[in-house]
Amino acid sequence: MPKLQNPIQMAVIGAAHGIKGEVRVKTFTGDPLSLGDYGPLYSRDGRAFEIAAIRPAKEVVVVRFKGLSDRNAAEALAGTDLFIDRSALPDDGEEGEFYHADLIGLAVRDEMDAVVGKVTAVQNFGGGDILEIVFQGRKGVLIPFTEAAVPMVEVAGGFIRIDPVAAGLIDDGEDEDAPDRPSPRGEQG
Repeated sequence: MPKLQNPIQMAVIGAAHGIKGEVRVKTFTGDPLSLGDYGPLYSRDGRAFEIAAIRPAKEVVVVRFKGLSDRNAAEALAGTDLFIDRSALPDDGEEGEFYHADLIGLAVRDEMDAVVGKVTAVQNFGGGDILEIVFQGRKGVLIPFTEAAVPMVEVAGGFIRIDPVAAGLIDDGEDEDAPDRPSPRGEQG
């Protein structure tokens, strides 16, 4: 297999399913069953995986890969990330549509259009998409990928715009839980 020029992660192999070599796979595609539509998938070490059968199973899909026929071989694949080259993905999306991989490397600008960082990863731990950014020199800063926190995404322009307050990066000075009167500690008795 030639080295992928621009690898895009499409899925990750989970636990073995049954005794005939099937595996549970978490996909990162809009339609999990479309995973087989992209042709062979490749692991980081260059192994090719061709889907022979795919079916839904709750939050994942169950996949049988060609050449994989027993549970021991399936168990050995747990945790394997699967990729395709970016060129295999269609570019016919509507205005404003993009792939998460397109966000990585984009500049992060604030509401005053100043560059304050860079997108380093897109994460999803089950509660929604999260952008991992470098923010004012701090690495590994996580912000919610919501319209409030990231009101503008300009892939062609090479940047995203964030609202630092909505993203939780700076305090807006208002504390909704603060009492309207002095706290008991400030009162003299």
